Amino acid sequence: MSTSIPTIPPYATMLAFTRYVARTGPAKATFVGGLRRQRERRSGFNPHGQLVKALKADIAFRTGGSYLEGVTELVKPRWKPLYEAVSTGALTYLRSLGDPGEVGLAQTREALTSVGPLAVKINPHFGLHHEDGRREAVRLHFDEQPPTPEVVTATLHLMARHMDQILPNAEPVLVDLRRGVTHRPDPATRTGDVERWLAGEAAAFTAMWSTDAA
Repeated sequence: MSTSIPTIPPYATMLAFTRYVARTGPAKATFVGGLRRQRERRSGFNPHGQLVKALKADIAFRTGGSYLEGVTELVKPRWKPLYEAVSTGALTYLRSLGDPGEVGLAQTREALTSVGPLAVKINPHFGLHHEDGRREAVRLHFDEQPPTPEVVTATLHLMARHMDQILPNAEPVLVDLRRGVTHRPDPATRTGDVERWLAGEAAAFTAMWSTDAA
């Protein structure tokens, strides 16, 4: 009696898909193959969870960075260098928000969408509401290297595309957390061009996923 391995449909988080579009040549196929095997093993670990909680706590409780300043001492020794590298930029970002009394957290929701033939989960880290009525859906970038233009464009476009579900009437924001730099949509970007580009990337991703499974 033979046992067949169930087919795992192609799927990516927004983080994985935007990392994929920033790659070129054979690195794309290698990346997709790694994602598929990771999903088969159901493995994966987020080392940044404590830092996100600390940043959100400082915003919610208007504590000006005390949670971020203490979070490095709470993580395991192996993660301390990472937290030391990221927390300084996180403090810069927190202070860039202005008066703590004029900004608070807003509840965001995830969205599952189709980009071409590919299912992609859109998942900002948190939302903000400002005293003047502005809202922002925030996605954090933790990597050592700054986000490429492709990562910035794809991330902001995917969030904007589903803002009605994520946080109505909000602006998408990508924060390069190590450097404390905030990226916002470029008004000159042509939405139709980005849609076609991402659909093509998604089709190639799906083909590579199926090839890796063969």
